[in-house]
Amino acid sequence: MPTAIAVTSPDLVLPPLDRQTPPAIVQPGPTLAQSLNAMHTLVEQHGYVIALHAASGADPAVQRLRTVRSVLESDRIAVLGVPLPPLGLALLAQQLRQLSVCDLSPGVLASSARLLAHYIYAGAVLGSVAKLDQVPVPLASHAKSWMPGAQFGVLANPRPQLVRIGQEELPGPEFGTRMLVAAGQPPSDWVTAQLAPAWRVQGVATVPLPEESVRWWGTGRLVEFAAGLHDVSVLYQLVSSVRREACHWCGLELIGDRCGFCAAPLSSPSAQPPPAVTRALPRGGT
Repeated sequence: MPTAIAVTSPDLVLPPLDRQTPPAIVQPGPTLAQSLNAMHTLVEQHGYVIALHAASGADPAVQRLRTVRSVLESDRIAVLGVPLPPLGLALLAQQLRQLSVCDLSPGVLASSARLLAHYIYAGAVLGSVAKLDQVPVPLASHAKSWMPGAQFGVLANPRPQLVRIGQEELPGPEFGTRMLVAAGQPPSDWVTAQLAPAWRVQGVATVPLPEESVRWWGTGRLVEFAAGLHDVSVLYQLVSSVRREACHWCGLELIGDRCGFCAAPLSSPSAQPPPAVTRALPRGGT
């Protein structure tokens, strides 16, 4: 059985891209007892579980996940906080689900989350930035957000960026991506009509807006988007090209500078930074 990928909310579960992609599991459950039973079953069935959650905010579900891990005294449960907005987090979970059926060890799969997140372009079109605290907002933009009809394009990852729509452009990826779009209120076609063609995305899919998005972005007047790699062979090539090390604490394989399961930092001086994906992936290519 492949390593199980879990998320904290049902609206973070995206449809599989193919028949081989396993489903995501929603954890924790409504009660601590149900969460313990469900997680124990997952570990027994899959061997390892990787649970993703947003790194920002105080989420009771995250505290319960950590409690479950502690009570079960299991070193086979990774609870990973990722600094992505909700739709970007859902996309990352989908990518890990795709990779979970490949010949990657659980430690490599867990530690690849940080690498893959770096190549997800996640943002939103906002009608107001007055309550946006996840991305730095200039004072002038705060003032303009009170003007009728104002719209802003905001990129939260991989590099924060805020532009006034119609005046500036958002920088996009230099490699082939597929874009997810989730519309709130009011609807806007700027993402599909202008941003997607400018970024030369290889497909656009519309998905429901995650419930957490309104809180994360500070407004319900938004259209959230996330663009990332979608071909499992390209994802596998990216992850497998990074040097693997053994965690000095738990012994699992890892890539990068930190173990995804025990969070121990890499102590080996031989660790190398991951290669730039733009060298391996020409613009528009997969």
